[in-house]
Amino acid sequence: MVSMKDIARRCGVSVATVSKALNDQPDIGKETREKIHKVAAEMGYVTNSAARALKANRTFNVGILFVDEQNSGLAHEYFSSMLESLKVEVESRGYDVTFINRSVGGQTSYLQHCQYRGVDGVVIACVDFSDPQVLELVNSSLPVVTIDHVFNNRMSVVSDNVQGMEALVRYAYINGHRKLAYIHGERTAVTENRLTGFYRACEALGINIDDTLVRESRYHDAKVCEKVTRELLSGPDLPTCIFFPDDYSYVGGLNAIREKGLRIPQDISVMGYDGVQLADILSPRLTTYCQDTRAMGKAAARGIIDLIERPRTTLTDRIVVPGRVRIRDSVARLK
Repeated sequence: MVSMKDIARRCGVSVATVSKALNDQPDIGKETREKIHKVAAEMGYVTNSAARALKANRTFNVGILFVDEQNSGLAHEYFSSMLESLKVEVESRGYDVTFINRSVGGQTSYLQHCQYRGVDGVVIACVDFSDPQVLELVNSSLPVVTIDHVFNNRMSVVSDNVQGMEALVRYAYINGHRKLAYIHGERTAVTENRLTGFYRACEALGINIDDTLVRESRYHDAKVCEKVTRELLSGPDLPTCIFFPDDYSYVGGLNAIREKGLRIPQDISVMGYDGVQLADILSPRLTTYCQDTRAMGKAAARGIIDLIERPRTTLTDRIVVPGRVRIRDSVARLK
């Protein structure tokens, strides 16, 4: 097996210099660092992860807590690209990832699983943030970054949910829509922020909202959204534009709209949220708010590693990642 001593001999430098270069420490010149990396690759040098972990007092392992009640796993339209981006960034910094759950040879808590796996920190996404098991993990001594939820004194990465809904409402308004309906997801911090954005924009634009046209559904649940849309459309006075909780749930709403004999956008306009690929596959293509999931994943990865490596100087900030309205074919301009 190739050792640092072998690389040092080939490069004509000390073992300490090789160690610093392979760990990308700043006190090694760029030319020397690149030469050592090149020679190490040519010689087939592989880092001894056990020795590295012992020396740094870290496992170089980041936990990801991801619990999807709809059981779509890593195929989840919204979270898949976020988690992939997170994984790529973590691995590029020399860390591995471990997905966390409650079962390790028996029933354990999320915190116990993290301790069992020896993770250096954990990113929490797509969970019930009021779950006592999650709260136990958040209040532990482990470095934690949350996605789409904010805790005091913990770093969080969130989309601009208030501004996102405001942007969608403004787009409906400039196209002449005044009778708006909003089918939102279950009551979470994300939902509360989007509702705030919805009502704030309507108030600023002078749009009166009929409370019977604001209905609760579930995120990423087409069946429930179809049922709620059907109920919404059963009244005598129909909205001109419906906002859906997310692009995937809208598929159920689309079924209910067509069942009613309505055409999109000629009879009723619709908008989604998330900007997943599905929005461009549907016909007509869905106008939606695109969340920058890749940027969110990268920000979470950088945040958790900063907390692990520089806990005393890393701020536990809220990182807000902006998105944008993607205009497609599902909103008509009213005369």
